[in-house]
Amino acid sequence: MKIEIWSDIACPWCFIGKRRFETALAGFEHKDQIDVEWRSYQLDPTLPEHYDGTETEYLSRIKGMPQEQVKQMFGHVTAQAAGEGLNYDFDKVVVANSFTAHRFLHLAKEHGLMDQAKDALLSGHFEQGQDIGDPEYLVSTGVALGLDEAEIRETLACDRYAAEVRADIAEARALGVNGVPFFVLDRKYGISGAQPAEAFAQAIRQAWNERSPLTVLPQSTSADGAVCGPDGCN
Repeated sequence: MKIEIWSDIACPWCFIGKRRFETALAGFEHKDQIDVEWRSYQLDPTLPEHYDGTETEYLSRIKGMPQEQVKQMFGHVTAQAAGEGLNYDFDKVVVANSFTAHRFLHLAKEHGLMDQAKDALLSGHFEQGQDIGDPEYLVSTGVALGLDEAEIRETLACDRYAAEVRADIAEARALGVNGVPFFVLDRKYGISGAQPAEAFAQAIRQAWNERSPLTVLPQSTSADGAVCGPDGCN
């Protein structure tokens, strides 16, 4: 079964949702038969490469909320993150456009390292105060994961994987996704938001159990119904 997850590195609930989903998947008996694919999404594609201000100032401006109210919201999110073993520090968050980082994630995907890269960037952004728009940070992150430095630099220096990022975002819109994280189970069920692990576990079990088994029709006695298998032909 395939599970696709649309998320943005600049989304605090996406890291929380990732942890809760992982908890649910770890307890699923058929987890080895689940293919998880991360898909790109941008909460604010209009954000400049770097924003000259704090995360509090940025959200206060785009949401039209008083800064004190934004800080209260951050306090709630930080508490939820702590419940998943995450140490958010919004005072250190560097506000930057995530498009280049998403291209980097697609490079990691080509090498089977997208999940690890996703984790590293989310932690860097929300826990360590790293600049996800800085190519040097992306290079160092990729090298630490085992990617080739020259290939990372070549990718970041051009628009490689830009089409893939845009295709992910376009597909999200086509599916009606207007917020992340968004989980699509077997292209049958959609789950919006960082739900509790129990909710993810229930949804995974339901989607798995409702997969349509192959129905084999009764064999014909006609010679036209003969088949070949590993042990020869009948």
